[in-house]
Amino acid sequence: MKRFRTLDQADLRGKRVLVRVDLNVPMENGKVADATRIERVAATITEIADQGGKVILLAHFGRPKGRDTSASLAPVAMALAVTIGRPVAFAPDCVGAPAEVAVAAMRDGDILCLENTRFHKGEEKNDPAFVAALATLGDVWVNDAFSAAHRAHASTEGLGHRLPAYAGRNMQAELDALTLALEAPERPVAAIVGGAKISTKLDLLGNLVAKVDVLIIGGAMANTFLAAQGLAVGKSLCEHDLLATARDIMGKADAANCEIVLPGEVVVARTFAANAPARVVSVDAVGGDDMILDIGPGSVARVVSVLARSKTLVWNGPFGAFELVPFDAGTVAVAHAAAELTQARRLVSVAGGGDTVAALNAAGVAARLSYVSTAGGAFLEWMEGKPLPGVEVLRMG
Repeated sequence: MKRFRTLDQADLRGKRVLVRVDLNVPMENGKVADATRIERVAATITEIADQGGKVILLAHFGRPKGRDTSASLAPVAMALAVTIGRPVAFAPDCVGAPAEVAVAAMRDGDILCLENTRFHKGEEKNDPAFVAALATLGDVWVNDAFSAAHRAHASTEGLGHRLPAYAGRNMQAELDALTLALEAPERPVAAIVGGAKISTKLDLLGNLVAKVDVLIIGGAMANTFLAAQGLAVGKSLCEHDLLATARDIMGKADAANCEIVLPGEVVVARTFAANAPARVVSVDAVGGDDMILDIGPGSVARVVSVLARSKTLVWNGPFGAFELVPFDAGTVAVAHAAAELTQARRLVSVAGGGDTVAALNAAGVAARLSYVSTAGGAFLEWMEGKPLPGVEVLRMG
């Protein structure tokens, strides 16, 4: 298994250290609404500063089409200063004279945030000239933005070919967790895959059936698998044009000796709304006007029994319409069981994906799992077995 370079191998004293971080945080009324991503990069920033490095932060914010004051990182830099309890200077550009002057004024241990890299087209195009302009500002490049590592952009990948490259502590923690879960896991390995559509997770399902011992399928995508077995799913969300694909996945799982767990008992309702009248039925008793919106207690019990005999869990996607009460019950119950097994040191649990993180936070158990990734696309692509440009450039030869 290839390893990657980390701060443990870096000599940073007196060096200008370009640190790619994820500061793409939600904002409300000009203020940071959720500082989770800021908190996760704080350790890398303070460690480099404490070692006497000059910390020069590179990040994007939103999807601006050129310079856009509403997408400035200035308010995020102020929030970062509060989080780490240290001054954070700000430069109004990430290249050119404004950036060069700000970097030249730095002393060892100082922290500087450069303006949004996406104000320049060269960022997303990974333009060699833009990469070169960024590279002139630093002696070393540290990538601490796993969530952007699936993109081959100038600040997320290009700099790794121009400067000595290392993983920051947040990146290192993410890679360690994912390696533990999928590359070198303790078996048996269970995977929970939920969400609305098979079509968005074909690569993921194909990769997992070859890597895990049990694949637990939830969410609306489970409806497609149930329909592929000839069961009626009423008015449930279902990709009827992908029934053959679902059967193909089940065939591949069987050939790989991977057990697939589908709901045997579900919660149905006639309307898609919070607190809609609902009832628990067997999957072979779904009515024509019913919508499957969650897994039932019997299905929860089966999933929990699978987790109890597993050593590793990878989780992406909720079991039901978790944003609507009472259809969050299945996801919440499984989340609590996973947390209890993790805390008892019986299970290594790694979860990720936007809906998954939201569901785990709603259940109040995110901090009790082994690792919860805030990365969306990058986490999914890693689980799909795809190489991530921002990670590959950190690999040791």
